[in-house]
Order: sequence, then structure tokens, then C-alpha cells
Amino acid sequence: MTDFLDLAEKRFSVLEYTKQHVEEDVIQRILKAGLCAPTACNYQPQRIRVIKTDEDRNKLNHVIPSKYYVPAAFLICFDKNKSWTRPMDGKSSGDIDASIVSTHMMLEATDLGLGSIWVMFWSPDKMREEFELESNMEPVALLIVGYKSDEAKPRKGHLESISIEEMLL
Repeated sequence: MTDFLDLAEKRFSVLEYTKQHVEEDVIQRILKAGLCAPTACNYQPQRIRVIKTDEDRNKLNHVIPSKYYVPAAFLICFDKNKSWTRPMDGKSSGDIDASIVSTHMMLEATDLGLGSIWVMFWSPDKMREEFELESNMEPVALLIVGYKSDEAKPRKGHLESISIEEMLL
């Protein structure tokens, strides 16, 4: 059994991947981890586009300015019509739900021996356009996953963090 803290500490942002394709059963396990994620009122507004074809990789190259090699990727969105809304202020849970789903998927990829990076530097409008997302779909996270190359190492400072005391309010 994997120890969760060991798994969380082992995970780092991977920029270098091998050209090995991510197998379909591995993709399905990562998606299953996303289904296990809690969402507000269990509304499950997450909608995920799997990016694994050359056509989709080309579309993605029009959106992300950094040119990572993309063995596989997951575009995690939420359906604005399906997410729970807090009645006190109208805050949608969709972005939070999608982030929790993304985290579950990222950690499952790590547990399966893959590397990942959560890419945030992209235009939501370009993403909507390239992947022809309906207006109710809000793209939140792009998770690139694949087999790490031998050169893949944690960035400097990866394990540095504030203390628990600093974190507490």
C-alpha cells in the first residue's frame, strides 16, 4: 500500500517525457481517480477532454506557449450548468471541484509511475476555440502526463515549504 505523504512528496512537475505512449488502461485509471474525487453536493460537474491524438496535440500547440512534448493530457473543465452554487454569494464550486479532480488524477498518475505537470499558462478563450468547447464549459486545468525521461528531476526548491506554524492562521 502506498503511503499518501510519500506519494505527495514524490510527485513533482515534469517537463521532460519519453516518447512512449500512455496506454489506454492507464488513461482509464487516471480518469477513474477523477471520478473518485469529491465534488460539492456530489454534482460532479467535471468534464474532461483526453488529449492523445496527433490532431489534438496540434490543437494544444496553438494554445500553450511552452512546447512540452505531450504524451497525453487531460483538459479538466466544469459544466457551469451542473456545478453547485453557494446561495450566500453566488460562488460556483466548479473551479474548486475541477481542481480537486485534477489533483486526484495527478496523484494517480504519480502512483502509476508517470510524471505530470499542471499547466496554467494558457488562454481559456484559445482553449475553448481550439477544442470547440460549448459556452457552458469552463476550462480550469491542463494536466500533461507521461513517462518521465531520465533527465526529469524536481526543480530547485521543490521540497522547500513554509512551516506548519506559518501555514496556520
